[in-house]
Formats: sequence, structure tokens, C-alpha cells
Amino acid sequence: MLSGQAYLWVKSIHVIAVLSWMAGMLYLPRLFVYHTQVEKGSEASEKFKIMERRLLKAIMTPAMVVSWVLGLWIAIEYGMFSQPWFHVKLAMVVAMTASHLFLIRCKNDFAADRNTRPEKFFRVLNEVPTLLMIVIVIMVIVKPW
Repeated sequence: MLSGQAYLWVKSIHVIAVLSWMAGMLYLPRLFVYHTQVEKGSEASEKFKIMERRLLKAIMTPAMVVSWVLGLWIAIEYGMFSQPWFHVKLAMVVAMTASHLFLIRCKNDFAADRNTRPEKFFRVLNEVPTLLMIVIVIMVIVKPW
């Protein structure tokens, strides 16, 4: 088991990674909203492609990996898999990861100029991470079960 100080460091890095991941999960769909409003092949479209790729590669995906690795480490170390609240939290994190993977697919569609989804789709998609985050935070802080 992690010592008190080591646990606090691991938990701190985990929270920083989660915050970074969430920032990207909230920002990328917003970029897609704006990307749908510009002409394919335009200078603005090419700039959005760069921003979307960099956000995913440099921030979101590394933050997701660190969140998972440290989160699982903490969960194993402290026996959280036997706690019902953790099962709900874990399911929501799996859903967040599925959302992340879907955003990668959307980014790839934009990168190849083959996006067919309207602006409104991405406006609604932008709310999914928020709803998942609300459930995750309630499970971790309140632990209702």
C-alpha cells in the first residue's frame, strides 16, 4: 500500500490528469462546432485541423492514459473494486473513454474533409462529458452506496 505522502502525490497527479483530460473533452467538441462553420479546405479549416490534432495528441490522450493508470493503481491499492459506488464511477469513466474515442473518429473525419455531421450535433455532444463528469464527481465525493 502507498505511504501517506506517496498516496497524496499519486492522487494529486491523477486529479491534474483528470482535469486536463476534461478540459480537452469540453473544448474539442466546441472546436468541432466552429469547424463546421468554415469552408472545407479553407485556411480556417486547416488551422482547426491542426488545433484538433494537437489537442488530442499533446493533451487529451496522454491525460486520459495517466488518469486511467493512476486511477486503477489507487483503486487496486485501496480495494475500491468491492465498493458499489466505484462500479458506477468506473462505468462512467469507460463511457468517457468511449466518448474520447468517438471524438478521435470525428477529428479524423474533419482531417479528411469528410465530416457530415451538423453544428447542432457537436453542440449536443459537448454536453456528454459534462454529464458523465457530474456522475463521476458525485460517486467519488458522496459515495452514495
